[in-house]
Amino acid sequence: MKRLGVALLGAGRMGQEHAKALAGIPPARVVAVADPREEARERAAYLAKAERTYADAREAIEDPEVEAVVIVTPTATHAELIEAAARAGKAVFSEKPVALDLEATERALAAVKEAGTPFQIGFQRRYDAGYRRARRLLDEGAVGQVDQFRAVGRDPAPPPLAYLRTSGGLFLDMAIHDFDLARFLIGEVESVQAYGTVRVDPRIGEIGDVDTAITLLFFQNGAQGVVENSRRAAYGYDIRTEVFGERGKLVVDAVPKTPTWYYREGGLEADHYHFFMDRFAQAYRAELAAFVEAVNQGKEPTPGPEDALGSLLIALAATQSWKEGRRVALKEVRNGASL
Repeated sequence: MKRLGVALLGAGRMGQEHAKALAGIPPARVVAVADPREEARERAAYLAKAERTYADAREAIEDPEVEAVVIVTPTATHAELIEAAARAGKAVFSEKPVALDLEATERALAAVKEAGTPFQIGFQRRYDAGYRRARRLLDEGAVGQVDQFRAVGRDPAPPPLAYLRTSGGLFLDMAIHDFDLARFLIGEVESVQAYGTVRVDPRIGEIGDVDTAITLLFFQNGAQGVVENSRRAAYGYDIRTEVFGERGKLVVDAVPKTPTWYYREGGLEADHYHFFMDRFAQAYRAELAAFVEAVNQGKEPTPGPEDALGSLLIALAATQSWKEGRRVALKEVRNGASL
């Protein structure tokens, strides 16, 4: 069995999760972990069973035994590391988004295209068993013509303000996962109308962001959609999706963390996933396993460059719509995107 030499770039919260996942993927050999923080990179290296560590991500990219990189660094660094890896001929897995603006995203994806290197963007929900089955059923025509799409995404609490200041805002940081699901399940979006407000923490409004939002989606195939997002859910991580069509509907719903319902006098009880890393632990491992398998077999990983760009365009259009108070077509923000 060929083992792919991988460098994990970034050892923060998600980096630690990916380190554990990579350690459980036999075809992957974690050559190196890179992070400027010594304690974090040593911890991730231990979890990933990495052979060595680097303080500088570029040194890990240039390591001759590294064939692929998994980028889990701060968002502002994604594009430059993608370009560096592409120039070095290394396959790339990057957490979303590639960048917070269209120009940097196109530049990075153009570098990948020019180098001919495999690329996968980190939309882990596509590898969740529930969403994969929903996609298969839709491909089989289970609900016939799709008329409506609905997605709900709520986090238990907002991230720290320091993170939010550089996140790009709710639509690019949080809702983008739901926008990708919309593309994955229904198809391309033509235009959006977004509404946002501050209901959770006034400091979020002070930095020019929102913590509660609704986005209306108008698909090219005529279907309509709505995405609801909130930075606060007192009961824990809340995610659910519905696809409604002429012959029925599909629902990927919130499920108990433990598949047990306790029925008792006065009601019933069940536990609940607290956060996305808990809810999608298996999906995170599955997406990385799929990336490693695709690279080893010379196949094109998915979701790829077009998906990275497509979801970003929706998020940028939603941000513009919220700020300007009007419906915005994706072609307005595309500005000659070539991929």
